[in-house]
Amino acid sequence: MLSERQPLASEPSPIEPPPIAIAPPVAMLERGSPRRRTNGELGDRVRSLSLAQVPERGSALWTNLAWAAALILVAVSAWYGYRVWNTAPAGDDTITAEADSQANRDASPTAPSHKVLRADATIAAAALSGAKGEVALESKGYIIPAHQILVSPKVSGMIVQLNIEEGRRVAKGDVLAVLESTDYEADLARAKASVQLVREQLRELENGNRPEEISQSEAELRQAEAELVQLELDYKRTDDLRRRTSATQQELELAQSKFLAQKQRVQKLSFAHKLMQLGPREERVAVAKAELAQAEADVAKAQWRLGNCTVVAPVAGTILKKNAEAGNVVNPIAQNGSFSLCEMADLSDLEVELDIQERDIAAIRVGQKCRVRAEAYPARLYHGVVDRLMPIANRAKGAVPVRVKVTIPAEEEGVYLKPEMGAIVTFLNDETLTAGFAPGSSTDQKRTAQ
Repeated sequence: MLSERQPLASEPSPIEPPPIAIAPPVAMLERGSPRRRTNGELGDRVRSLSLAQVPERGSALWTNLAWAAALILVAVSAWYGYRVWNTAPAGDDTITAEADSQANRDASPTAPSHKVLRADATIAAAALSGAKGEVALESKGYIIPAHQILVSPKVSGMIVQLNIEEGRRVAKGDVLAVLESTDYEADLARAKASVQLVREQLRELENGNRPEEISQSEAELRQAEAELVQLELDYKRTDDLRRRTSATQQELELAQSKFLAQKQRVQKLSFAHKLMQLGPREERVAVAKAELAQAEADVAKAQWRLGNCTVVAPVAGTILKKNAEAGNVVNPIAQNGSFSLCEMADLSDLEVELDIQERDIAAIRVGQKCRVRAEAYPARLYHGVVDRLMPIANRAKGAVPVRVKVTIPAEEEGVYLKPEMGAIVTFLNDETLTAGFAPGSSTDQKRTAQ
C-alpha cells in the first residue's frame, strides 16, 4: 500500500508527467475518495501543460501582420512607380539627384556613362518621328578645349628668360620665353659675309672688262704682229741663203720655227682681245647669280633661327601646364628631356567629349540643342549644340564619339568650366525649350525669371 503525504492547500501541486502517473485503485475511484479527486486535478494540470494541447493563438496574429505588410509594400511600390513615371523626363529646372548618382556609378574608362530616359524603342521613335517630350538622352562626358596647343621652340637652346605661369592669360604675340642666341648670331654674321662676297663677284662679271684692260690686250696683239713681220723677213732671207749654199739647213729650220710660232701667238692674242671686248660669258653670270641666291638663303635661315630664340604665344589663350623652367636646355626633336615649354588653349572655346553607345546614337544629330552642366557646379546650366559626330566608332567601347560645343559667357571664361572636368549633357528633342534659361544661370535664378 502506497503512502503519500497530502499536499497542503497553500502549497503548489506537484507536476508529474503523465507517463509516470500512478492510477488509483478502482475501488477508491468508485467510492469518490479524496485521493481520487487529488489525482484527477493533477492529471488535468499535466494535460493542460502538454504541448499538444496548447492552442494556436499566435498563428492568426502573424497572418494578419503579413497581410498588412504586403498591403503596405504594394502601396509604397505603386506610389514610387507613379512618381518615377511622372518625373522620368528631365524638367526645365534640375535633373534629380538619383540621375546624378547613377551617372557617377556608371562612369568607367571603358563604358560611357549615360542614362536613357526612355526605352530604346521610344527613343528611336522620338528621333525619327519627333515624338513628344523634351529630353532625348542624357550622357556624361569630359570638357576639352576645342584647340589645345603644345608650345615648343623651333630651335634648341638654353632658356635664359621664362614668362610662363599656369592659369595666366596671354595675348597673341606675347613673349613666353627667350633662348640663348650666341651661336645663332655668329651663324648670321657668317652668312651675311658670304652674301657680300658673292655679290661683289657678280658685280664684277656684270660690269665687264675695263677699257684699260682692253687697250692692253690690243697693244700686246700689235707687238706680236710687228715681231711676226720681222721673223718672216728673217725666214725668207735664210731660205735665199740656203739656196746659194751660204746658210746651213739648221739655220733655215730655226728661222722657219720662229716665224710659225710667232704667227700662232698673234692669232692667240687676237682671240684674247676679242674676248676682252665681248666681256664675260652669260653662263658665268648665271652661276654667280645662283651662288648669290644660295648665300642669301643661308642668311634668311640664320635670321630665322636667331628670331626663334624668342618664343611668343601663337594664339590668345590661357596657360594650362608648364613643361620647362629657366635654365633648362630645350630641344624640339629630343626624345628625352624638355621638348616643349607649355600647353595652352582658348578657354572660351570648349567642347564636351562623349562616347554614346551605338544603340542610342539614333537619338543624336548634328545641330541638336543640349543643356550642359559640370558635375562640380550642378546648379549652373549652359547652352550646348552637337557640333559633330566622329566618322569612326570605338569598337572596344561599342560607342560613337560625339563633340558638343558649349556657349560660355565672356565673364565666366576659365572660372567654372575647366578642361578634363566631368560634365552631364542633356540632349533635347525640342530646340525651343532651351530659351527658358540664361547660360551659366542657376536653377533658382531661372525659377525667379519665370
